Amino acid sequence: MPDAARRALLRVAAALATRDAGAVRRALEEARGAADATAVEEVILQSHLFVGFPDALNSLGVWREVGGSPAPPALGEDPASWEARGDVVCHAVYGANYGKLRENVRALHPDFEDWMVTGGYGRVIGRPGLELRVRELCIAALLAVWNVPRQLHSHLRGALNTGASVAEVDEAMEIACGFVAPEAAERVRALWGEIRAKAAASPEPLASSPD
Repeated sequence: MPDAARRALLRVAAALATRDAGAVRRALEEARGAADATAVEEVILQSHLFVGFPDALNSLGVWREVGGSPAPPALGEDPASWEARGDVVCHAVYGANYGKLRENVRALHPDFEDWMVTGGYGRVIGRPGLELRVRELCIAALLAVWNVPRQLHSHLRGALNTGASVAEVDEAMEIACGFVAPEAAERVRALWGEIRAKAAASPEPLASSPD
């Protein structure tokens, strides 16, 4: 994926977390000329896992207007395939801590564990249309703006685990920091700085911390 396209997608993801209609529209207008329409739509679709259905639906409405194209046909996937795909994708993101993640979420509520793996990672994050590395970078950008440090920590590591370079994560966090107040931006940079330092000191990929 060209660098300009990735940056446009990151700005869309960060803008979605602001809940500012003007910011979302501006990011989508920029993305129209820089990124593939399918990739833009995948960033919006996956955002419902974090910002909710209402905002995702509203953003899709703006994209239909801005992008100028009708909705694509449904993928028509077999829901029975989502559990296995979710297991693979979630494991790729969390690495060695995958089992602990599932244990922790199961302790909160067993149904939520299934929703996370089958629904979140199998149905949504594992979809075709956008490579996992870019999905994770976009999720990290969204979470940085959404101000959820624990989940941001996991997906920063998840971006590295799925093949993003340190430079790409640097870029994603700086784009996200452009959408928040200076104090919030410093907290994001500090969190990423800790993870980046550990990545530099370790020859092995970092495992995401279990939520």
